[in-house]
Amino acid sequence: MRWKRRKKDMPSGLWLQCPDCKKPIFRQEMEKRKKVCPDCSYHFPLNAAERIAATLDEGSFDEMHADLAPSDRLEFVDTKAYKDRLDQAQAKTGLKDAAVVGVGKIKGIDVAFGVLDFSFIGGSMGYVVGEKIARITETAIERNLPLILFSGSGGARMMEGAISLMQMGKTCAALARLDEAKGFYVSVLTNPTTGGVTASYASMGDVTIAEPGALIGFAGPRVIKTTIKQELPEGFQTSEFMLEHGFVDRIVSRAKLRDELAHIIGYFTGVEPQEPEGDDRDAATANDDSATATAADDPKGKSKAKAKDKSKGKGKDKEKSKDADTGSSKSKADASDADSRNAKAPAADDRSDDSEESGDEVGAGSKSSSGSRSGSADEKS
Repeated sequence: MRWKRRKKDMPSGLWLQCPDCKKPIFRQEMEKRKKVCPDCSYHFPLNAAERIAATLDEGSFDEMHADLAPSDRLEFVDTKAYKDRLDQAQAKTGLKDAAVVGVGKIKGIDVAFGVLDFSFIGGSMGYVVGEKIARITETAIERNLPLILFSGSGGARMMEGAISLMQMGKTCAALARLDEAKGFYVSVLTNPTTGGVTASYASMGDVTIAEPGALIGFAGPRVIKTTIKQELPEGFQTSEFMLEHGFVDRIVSRAKLRDELAHIIGYFTGVEPQEPEGDDRDAATANDDSATATAADDPKGKSKAKAKDKSKGKGKDKEKSKDADTGSSKSKADASDADSRNAKAPAADDRSDDSEESGDEVGAGSKSSSGSRSGSADEKS
C-alpha cells in the first residue's frame, strides 16, 4: 500500500512580490528593513502609524486635532457615494481622515509633525486635511518648533469640489506666516506626491527631501504624454529627475531619513541630536539599514564599478612600480658600467658632460611643454 505524503499548508501572507524587481520577498525581512526591498531598494508605502514609528522617538508623539472629521456637504456621488467612501476608508484605516498631525521628538529635538496616509482615499486633501496642516503650522509658530510634513497624495479631493481647492491657498498662507515668523519647514515627498498637494504646501519647504524613486508632479506622466503628444524624458517625474532639475534638495533613503532629519533640524535649532536611552531600534537593524541605504543611494551599482576600477588601478600601479624598479636596477647597472669605462677613458668625461647638459635641456623642454599643455587644459576647464 502506497502512502501519500500530505502537503503542509503554507500560511498565506508570508511572501510578497516586489513591484519593481519582481522578486519574492519574505515579509518579515521587508518589515525589518522599514518596508524596503532588500534586492532593488524599492520603497513600499508606509501608513501614518508606521511613518510616525519610523521617524519619531518612541512614545514621544502627541496627536492633535484627532476629532476633526469630514462631511459630505455636496452629497457627492460618482460610481459610489462620497459618504460610503468615507465610511469604508475610516473602517479600513482607523483614521477619520488622511492627515495625522501632532508634536513629537526626533532624537530628543521637539518638532511639529504631520503625515498623509495614502491608504485613506489616496491621501487626497479635503477640508479636514487642509485644516490640520494649517493648524499644525500655527502650532509650530506658537511654540517655535521646526515643522516636518510628509506628503503622499493623489492631490485635492474632488468629491469636496471647490472647498478642496481652497485648501491649497489655506495651507500656503499658513506656511507664509511661518516664514514671516522665521520658522523652519522641512517637506518630505514620498511616492506618490501629485496634484494639488504638490502645487501647494509640499513644494514650499525650506528644505525639500524626497525618498528614492518617488513619483513627484502635478498631472501624471500618462496624462501629460497624452496631452502634448510627445515622448517624455527617461525617469520623468521621479525624485531623481526632480533632483537633477532643482525641484528637490536631497534624495534620502528611508534607512537614513531619521538621522538626516535630526541633523537638519539640529542645525536649525542649535540642539545636538541624541538618541533616547533604551531606543535601540536603529542599532538593532544597523547592518540591514546600511545595506539598504547603500543600494538606494547607488541603485545601478556604480559604487561597485568604481571599486573595481580602483582595484584595477591599484594593480596597474603595482605593475608600474615593478617596471620602475626593474628600470632603476637596469639604470644602476648601466651607470656602473659607464663609470668603469670612464675610469679607463678619461677623455670621454667631456662628451658625457655635454650629453648630460643637452639631456637636461631636452628634459626641461619636455617639462615646460607638458606644463603648458596642462595650463591650457586648466584654462579650458
